[in-house]
Amino acid sequence: MAREPVLRPTKIRDDEDRLLRPQRMEEMVGQRAVYERLKIAIDAALKRNEPLGHILFDGPPGLGKTTFALCIPRHLGVSVQIASGATLKAPKDLIPYLTNAEERSVLFIDEIHRMQKAVEEFLYPAMEDFRIDITLGEGVNARTLNIRLKPFTLIGATTRSGLLSAPLRDRFHMREHLDFYTVEELAEIVRRNARKLNVPIEDDAAEEIARRSRGTPRIANNRLRWVRDYATSKARGRITRSVAEDALEMQGVDSLGLDPQDRKYLETIARVFNGGPVGVEAVAHTLNLSPDTLVDEVEPFLLRCELLIRTPRGRKITPKAYEHLGLTGLRTPQPEQGFLF
Repeated sequence: MAREPVLRPTKIRDDEDRLLRPQRMEEMVGQRAVYERLKIAIDAALKRNEPLGHILFDGPPGLGKTTFALCIPRHLGVSVQIASGATLKAPKDLIPYLTNAEERSVLFIDEIHRMQKAVEEFLYPAMEDFRIDITLGEGVNARTLNIRLKPFTLIGATTRSGLLSAPLRDRFHMREHLDFYTVEELAEIVRRNARKLNVPIEDDAAEEIARRSRGTPRIANNRLRWVRDYATSKARGRITRSVAEDALEMQGVDSLGLDPQDRKYLETIARVFNGGPVGVEAVAHTLNLSPDTLVDEVEPFLLRCELLIRTPRGRKITPKAYEHLGLTGLRTPQPEQGFLF
């Protein structure tokens, strides 16, 4: 009996991610100031025949840090090694990457702030002098082995630059912060990626997806994938504005890009805590969620949209949030009292 084929959706998704990710910096939309500075640094390194200086990218998730890090080696014509800060728990975990680095190659460490302190300190001489010091033996019989490395470029990416120590930050020659994208930039990304996915899309549909993507290309691509599936199932594969709106509303994404968890957070503060101020832990217990989930995943976008404010006494929702949620009837002036956050 013939065996049933094994479906591998994860591999298909990975292939799509590679398809949608720009392969050259010129193909990237947005972050033009960062692109221009990197272009000059790369051009200068090539003309001097020297390794590119170490670069640190910081910013919220999904804005292109990894894309920049993978495009740079292609411009330089060199190889790249990829590591994750979370897996570098001891200096011995870093040694293979450093000793295998080719002349002027790139070592990319994602989430570099998650490296252990011992690994970070082991990296200092490698970044400054292209050498590492390995201690062999213990006690009076210990000796230090000095290993020279080939000149390389370290590219670090972090979503929490404040967790990096000052000595590590100072060893990067360039530090580039990636900011959120405009609706126009995201709409262009959606149109380009729709062509890559072979799905027809109207301009106003691309703009609607962009408006609901929280200024983040990764979210825009995820929204586009869902709308494509919806259009394939319900609209003969063509994405119009009404199709995009229906698809995103079915997913619970509203006109500002808020999802059900965002709205539930705001509604809880409005209904249960009279609009605040209230401590984040009290809201988290009410929603049966971790406070870290609210602080790291929910609040940043609400703060950026001016739907939420943090006061010395806790969180408060704004008049704009009441209006967006249609809860203006619940809005009453509250004294400055509540739980500490």
